Amino acid sequence: MKLEKISHTAVFTGTHQQYQHASNTVNCTMQFAIFLPSCASDNHRVPVLYWLSGLTCTDENFMQKAGALRMAEQLGLAIVTADTSPRGDGVPDDKDSYDFGQGAGFYLNATETPWDKHYHMYDYIVDELPSLVESNFPVSDKRAVSGHSMGGHGALVIGLRNAKRYQSISAFSPIANPSNCPWGQKAFSHYLGSNKETWQQYDASALLAKTEFDTPILVHQGSDDNFLTEQLKPQALIDAAKHEQYPLSYHEAPGYDHSYYFISSFIDEHLRFHSKHLQQ
Repeated sequence: MKLEKISHTAVFTGTHQQYQHASNTVNCTMQFAIFLPSCASDNHRVPVLYWLSGLTCTDENFMQKAGALRMAEQLGLAIVTADTSPRGDGVPDDKDSYDFGQGAGFYLNATETPWDKHYHMYDYIVDELPSLVESNFPVSDKRAVSGHSMGGHGALVIGLRNAKRYQSISAFSPIANPSNCPWGQKAFSHYLGSNKETWQQYDASALLAKTEFDTPILVHQGSDDNFLTEQLKPQALIDAAKHEQYPLSYHEAPGYDHSYYFISSFIDEHLRFHSKHLQQ
């Protein structure tokens, strides 16, 4: 699959690069970014952290705001950031909503018209994007997945459903129980239909209660997050982990909110967590 380079920038002796490509999965042009540490080469393929961003974001937010690239260079870790949805003039959208449509793909495979033609972000993240990255860059098939908010939901769901593909999972402020919050209910009902049983395959709390694997998970949540009670609902994830004796490491950070100030404060801890498991 042909990649078109958009930008190439040196940073902390590594490189940040942006590309676009025609996607067969979501049937539009997609954009992603990759940070490659200076040690990456054909003779030294490095592991990859796939980062999934939240509502309204693109591939650019994390790379510019998280402060992750210095530590990624030190650890010899590549980072790939994807867009949050399909985009373009032919892609259906709800221009009156920030939490549905373009910019809000929820990392699922839509089954309802008209969303089912393009909104297959689950397949894009799990299959198409890693295949593209691993065939065009000096990276290995050692993978980790992380994300924030809607992207935290995506990271948990994708990691739990594909435990053999990922060595570790982490999330900041994830939508942990989307079947039972306004953001998730709005997205799921439009993308997946009214049968709530089908929603469970994209609900991390429901998946964790059923998984047969024990991929390590690290979650950070700010105590002053204004979405905490209504939208994020981490207690459902905590309860499922306790019931299943799952290796979930959950940390509530006093005084922190939902922003990139929060992410940048703890991103080094997440990168070290992933690096440890990727090297095993």
